[in-house]
Amino acid sequence: MIQQRISDQIAENLTAMIARGELKPGERLPAERALASRLEVSRPSLREAIQKLNSRGLLVTRRGGGTFVRQGIKPSFVDPLLAMLRELPESRYDVLEIRHALEGTAAYYAALRCTESDKENIKRKFETMLSRHDDGDPMEEARADAEYHLSIVEASHNLVLLHVMRGLFTLLINSISHSLDKLYTLPRVFQPLSNQHRRLMEAVLEGDPQKARQAAQDHLVFVEESLQQIDRAAVHERGHLREIK
Repeated sequence: MIQQRISDQIAENLTAMIARGELKPGERLPAERALASRLEVSRPSLREAIQKLNSRGLLVTRRGGGTFVRQGIKPSFVDPLLAMLRELPESRYDVLEIRHALEGTAAYYAALRCTESDKENIKRKFETMLSRHDDGDPMEEARADAEYHLSIVEASHNLVLLHVMRGLFTLLINSISHSLDKLYTLPRVFQPLSNQHRRLMEAVLEGDPQKARQAAQDHLVFVEESLQQIDRAAVHERGHLREIK
């Protein structure tokens, strides 16, 4: 049996940290000495592992600037689905439908498994999301919304679920930016969204899995129905413009 190289083991550990969200896209890795101490490995072995992950495209090392988790890492299923969504815009509702099942499950397990660190992260992402509403940039608010939901998925401590949900949020941000833009500028939508997000957070923090799952699903029903109303209004407006012409 061939013994695995130490550098390969370190590379696997770092990859798992990225998958779990402990190291996020764009984040700089700790200093070499500190990271080697944290992983209880030698600095030469750590250096070799980082080189391996650089070659795989997970990390990028900037001369004199440190090593960073590469921005834009996304599951391999995202690109072909983005192409499909561009050709069949109505299929974006398929994305929302699958979120019903996945996010309800994520909220359920987050309520059961979240740590104190997870709770602090969820509360921090919730506050950031609220603050983005006052900045006047709907797409940044939508991204903050996605980060909030991902913080709950992270708290479920299910790596497969986290991997899939990151891909779905990439799809949402890329495929329905026009709808998200309109969704976050509607005064009648913001307050219900905020209330739903708060109820979801409180259910997770209270450790009530059934309540958390229901809160997640109620929220997604509202989002889907709101986006459908926006789309119907857009179709009506285009028809009205054609009549004028």
